[in-house]
Amino acid sequence: MLGAAFGQSLPPAPGAHVVSISPLDRRANEPSIAVDPNNPNRVVAVFQPAGVAYSNDGAQTFTLAELPAVPGWREGGDVSTTFDNKGHAFLCSLHFDKLGSASYWAHGAGRNGIFVRRSLDGGKTWEKDAATLKAFQGNEPEIQWEDMPRIFADNQPKSPFAGNLYAGWIEWQLDKSIILFARSTDEGKTFSAPIRISTHAGLPRDDNGGLVGFLGVVGPGGVICVIWNDGTTITFTESRDGGKTFAPSRAIVEVGPPYFGGAGGIPGVARVMGFPQVGVDSRGHLYVAWSDYRNGDVDVFLASSTDRGRSWSKPVRVNDDPLHNGADQFFQWMAVDPVTGAVYVQFYDRRGDPANRKTRVTLARSVDGGRTFANYDWSDAAFEGQQVFLGDYTWLTVFNNRVYGVWTEAAAPTAGADAGQQRRAATVVRVGAADFGSGR
Repeated sequence: MLGAAFGQSLPPAPGAHVVSISPLDRRANEPSIAVDPNNPNRVVAVFQPAGVAYSNDGAQTFTLAELPAVPGWREGGDVSTTFDNKGHAFLCSLHFDKLGSASYWAHGAGRNGIFVRRSLDGGKTWEKDAATLKAFQGNEPEIQWEDMPRIFADNQPKSPFAGNLYAGWIEWQLDKSIILFARSTDEGKTFSAPIRISTHAGLPRDDNGGLVGFLGVVGPGGVICVIWNDGTTITFTESRDGGKTFAPSRAIVEVGPPYFGGAGGIPGVARVMGFPQVGVDSRGHLYVAWSDYRNGDVDVFLASSTDRGRSWSKPVRVNDDPLHNGADQFFQWMAVDPVTGAVYVQFYDRRGDPANRKTRVTLARSVDGGRTFANYDWSDAAFEGQQVFLGDYTWLTVFNNRVYGVWTEAAAPTAGADAGQQRRAATVVRVGAADFGSGR
């Protein structure tokens, strides 16, 4: 049984299969993954620095793709990916020359921009032209810093906006942070001028109090639902006209601080965030997931809404280890199966190590609308880092009981490497596949 030697008794995820996809000579992290709704065997996974791996066999094997550079820009980061309803794959990425001041990105910001590239063959080849969402050349009098873009598509079969692409991100300004949004109605060739969708502005520093962690999904009828962290709340807004306009954003769930730095840090990891995710099922029921340390150690939580976001349930604890046991569960990602409505959450899990250092990946599943979760082991080995940078997020996608997750692990020390090389904490991006099948 997976995990038995690690001291945990979780059953393995059905059909569990894990494979590494990033090159051995890269410290890759911050991955994203998407499945083609027209062919669940086609999977694309991306990671930073901007790289792409694609699979045509349900994530059993992957091949690295050659990704043309965005002309005039270096390798990109903060990557995300999606498929549209025609089976086209898209990669959204952030590019810049230099950062501003530490965590105060708009102060002394240099040239930066957000771009989208497209693949018409499931991620194997990528077009040279890139669509620009927003970019600064570095000499503007009021230059801002664009950050953490996420792209998603309207794949709802009965939506009047089916095929639209949407993207949202943070804009750090000198005196505030806001959320911007853009849409494409021509299969990603061009995007609309960005609009601000955050009614309340956050603090201007990339820390607790800023607006962070934008994510969006499309529900029945093409309704766009998006969330982000605003202080110690999750904020929600929606659009019913294909992203032309949005309702005033409002806080829906109280959470703990989303940044786990300083005294709240997790041993062996450079930094950890509990940014939220949002999902929707075919009934229009909404789900949000996040992690925080309200219980002392970090746990994963989920709240749900059956009235399209007007009211929300009390938080449900997703990880099922004993309460207050000192084991951290962190860097969660949630996805809802558009076919079955099952809710899935993956997260790093340390319940099997009394020292709270060795880390595995757990996949949780709910078939009762997020009221209860079964936990499954999704790892083939535990990993342990020494202040390793795992990035700021993992990612998860699902279609008709077939679940695909992507995450970063600390790579095993290289034989013969000197101490200086080992301190650089190499990382590797891994993809997990599971198949819950019909009726499981």
